[in-house]
Amino acid sequence: MQSLKNHFLLAMPHLEDSHFAGSLSYLCDHDDNGTMGVIVNRPLDLTLDALFDQLDLGGDDSPHRDAPVYYGGPVHKDRGFILHRGSSESWDSSIQVADDIALTTSMDMLKALAAGQGPKEFLVCLGCAGWEAGQLEHELKENSWLTVEGRADILFEVPPEQRLNAAAGILGIDLNLMSRDAGHS
Repeated sequence: MQSLKNHFLLAMPHLEDSHFAGSLSYLCDHDDNGTMGVIVNRPLDLTLDALFDQLDLGGDDSPHRDAPVYYGGPVHKDRGFILHRGSSESWDSSIQVADDIALTTSMDMLKALAAGQGPKEFLVCLGCAGWEAGQLEHELKENSWLTVEGRADILFEVPPEQRLNAAAGILGIDLNLMSRDAGHS
């Protein structure tokens, strides 16, 4: 199977797992060792201002104070994963996912955001989603997910509550019209 890195993973309407029902995930890594991504359409009742305070980073004058923090998934829920436009080169613990999208897990970016610096377009997620080798491929065969190539405009320009439908729209699909019952032949 080709790599699903830089792809959206759309939960099918019949997927009832509480962690993933109605979710849109962005896959940051996919290889023979497994898959890792972050859920990008579930803002928590938490802003960066509260996170800055909790981590004692200051940030009182940061223009990013009101940005939401997202539920990124059920794995490593105590760790931050920052999906952002631009290059990974300026940040510690950062990988380039696509030409214009990187994932950073280091404190240096949070410090920069608290100081009003860093990337202009970003999503701060607590936790991530992970699948062991072969697990996601099995779930795809079970019709639990749809995949489509990721797009920065959906990540950073579309409101979170509209991202899942925007990603489905790339495929010409309206998830609201799909049955919750999966068919198998």
